[in-house]
Amino acid sequence: MKINRRKFVSLLFFLGLNFFVLTSVGNAADPYSLEKTAIAAPEEVSAAVRAELADEALRVTGPKGPMCEIWLRKAIPAASSPAAALGVGYPQIVPGSLVGVVRILSPLFDYRQQRVKPGVYTLRYALHPVNGDHMGISPLRDFLLLAPAALDADPAAITFEEAVARSKKTIGANHPAAWSLQPAEGAPGSPPNLYHTEDPDLWIIHLRTSLAGAAKPLDMSLVVVGHAPEA
Repeated sequence: MKINRRKFVSLLFFLGLNFFVLTSVGNAADPYSLEKTAIAAPEEVSAAVRAELADEALRVTGPKGPMCEIWLRKAIPAASSPAAALGVGYPQIVPGSLVGVVRILSPLFDYRQQRVKPGVYTLRYALHPVNGDHMGISPLRDFLLLAPAALDADPAAITFEEAVARSKKTIGANHPAAWSLQPAEGAPGSPPNLYHTEDPDLWIIHLRTSLAGAAKPLDMSLVVVGHAPEA
């Protein structure tokens, strides 16, 4: 079979150009990344809390280096009779439950653009009140509240009021420090992974943990970079 030399060269150029474009897009470095690392929980947490945590962490790295490390609880307390409610994405979790611990490595901002200083904090599950003050901030009422580890030594579930009071001390303001939970259904990729949404502009960890007594794993989506539209 005779091949036209000019067409052959043109075809090679076309294929080479497309390979370059596809390779460039596929290898483009994202500003944020996630990695799983085998590292013990921080010494700042109590022995009781440490015993509940996994022996590996999820580390988020940003444009300026490592931002935070998250240790998830091995098994999160499950609600005895979870009931679907409007705006609640994780009814199977007992409110006030310890979900994990985070070590903030460099200053960052929570979902309300409140500055959180480097340190070690517990993460507790909470639902924001339906009182008109939180309308439109997130598709879900589900959040994780950050509290100084030194003030949260018992892994047992606590009341909403206790969780908020401890979390307010994270930033010394009249509002708790909070990370938003987003719907896990439809999250791209296999957990654990980090993905981005453009509207709103959020970086979200798609993570997998366990519910106490449950046969299936629990997938969650946690916003670690980005804020509420009105914040």
